[in-house]
Amino acid sequence: MKNLHKTSFWQSLMIQKRVIGALLMREIITRYGRANIGFLWLFVEPLIMTMLIVLMWKFVRAHHFSSLNIVAFILTGYPMVMMWRNASNRAIGAITGNQSLLYHRNVRVLDTLISRMLLEVAGATIAQIGIMTVLVLIGWMPAPDDLFYMLLAWLMMAVFAFGLGMVICAIAYRFEVFGKIWGTLSFIMMPLSGVFFFVHSLPQAAREIMLKLPMVHGTEMFRHGYFGVSAITYENSTYLILCNLFLLWLGLAMIKQVSKGVEAS
Repeated sequence: MKNLHKTSFWQSLMIQKRVIGALLMREIITRYGRANIGFLWLFVEPLIMTMLIVLMWKFVRAHHFSSLNIVAFILTGYPMVMMWRNASNRAIGAITGNQSLLYHRNVRVLDTLISRMLLEVAGATIAQIGIMTVLVLIGWMPAPDDLFYMLLAWLMMAVFAFGLGMVICAIAYRFEVFGKIWGTLSFIMMPLSGVFFFVHSLPQAAREIMLKLPMVHGTEMFRHGYFGVSAITYENSTYLILCNLFLLWLGLAMIKQVSKGVEAS
């Protein structure tokens, strides 16, 4: 009689960790190569983009229109939008781009998707920490009021990025044309995410509409953590958590369904 080898939960977790780690390394090498600064582009790209936006708003003297620090205002909005937008854009093509890897029995469609989005989230996170630290040290913006609350907001929006990315990936795999227009759609969604305004500054009718978007709650929460009582925010963390759970459930269900028709090529 054959002895069946049963893998424990922790052994499975370690295997999963190695698979994701290997896929991450492959993704970094494939995307950035080994020449020049290599994988450092992962952090440099979002850092440059964020810095350009900050400098633009700093030197057009947009602070004349608000008593709040305009550099801090942009830095507490734009990088977070970049995180979920880039993650969802990179999720498109994750299946077809890594289909040959499915020959390995431990590699699943979900693994290839997670590795791509994890790379984007990690890059945006490191860039945010780096640029915010530098700007605080040189005196362009004051230190945050509640760093822990900001961290919670960032983590919740990272979960949102993963959920959204899975949904977008599954739709784009079924309908190729959607993958081509999502970049434009996500760009249109960027100003609607609260990156360039406080919800408090909107008329009541517009405020109620904006608060239906989960991204707005993440931005408001992040800014509440930074500005503290000096800014009026309208975040609802419970609503954001529920939206994240729904997106994760929907995304996982859609990826599971899509995976049934995917074979190694």
